[in-house]
Amino acid sequence: MSEPRVPGGRGAELDLPCGRTRRVRSIDLGMREFECPCGESHATVMDVHPPERFLPEFLVEVLREAIETTSDEMPEFGTPHLMALVKEEFPEQVVSVDVSDDGEVGAGIVWVTDFRSRRLHEVIVELVVELMEHAVSHAEDDSLLPEFEAQMLDFDVSEFVDQYRAERDLSEEDAYV
Repeated sequence: MSEPRVPGGRGAELDLPCGRTRRVRSIDLGMREFECPCGESHATVMDVHPPERFLPEFLVEVLREAIETTSDEMPEFGTPHLMALVKEEFPEQVVSVDVSDDGEVGAGIVWVTDFRSRRLHEVIVELVVELMEHAVSHAEDDSLLPEFEAQMLDFDVSEFVDQYRAERDLSEEDAYV
């Protein structure tokens, strides 16, 4: 007898953005993407992954100081908030499941995207830059926005991701990107 397909329950399966399904328990904590039978790779993220997976520690600290969360369960800005930004911007390309009742998964929330891990990294950086630009636009000092925008003209997201991943020793060939 097969396990029932209950969202978030034991034996939970995710309906992937590509139309396939995958058992949540086949996604482990170290996995950053997987090859799908659809022929594409899908990035995986868990709520227990630190936001420093995508952003430098100093920036995570700034975001934590600047952003007030409204969640009692997640009072500190972190990976779930980053993934919420991605899911809001790309609702058809991100799926998630609450697996907090399944002690064998090792996480509370699992996300799978239609993006490869590297592309997801770029998307997160792009969205954080937009978030920062929005915050600067509300600053009392009107000179900050033009200055920020000028600095962002020199900022290359792809180059940043390349350097950050190299610094963290994350390569495309690594199964745990």
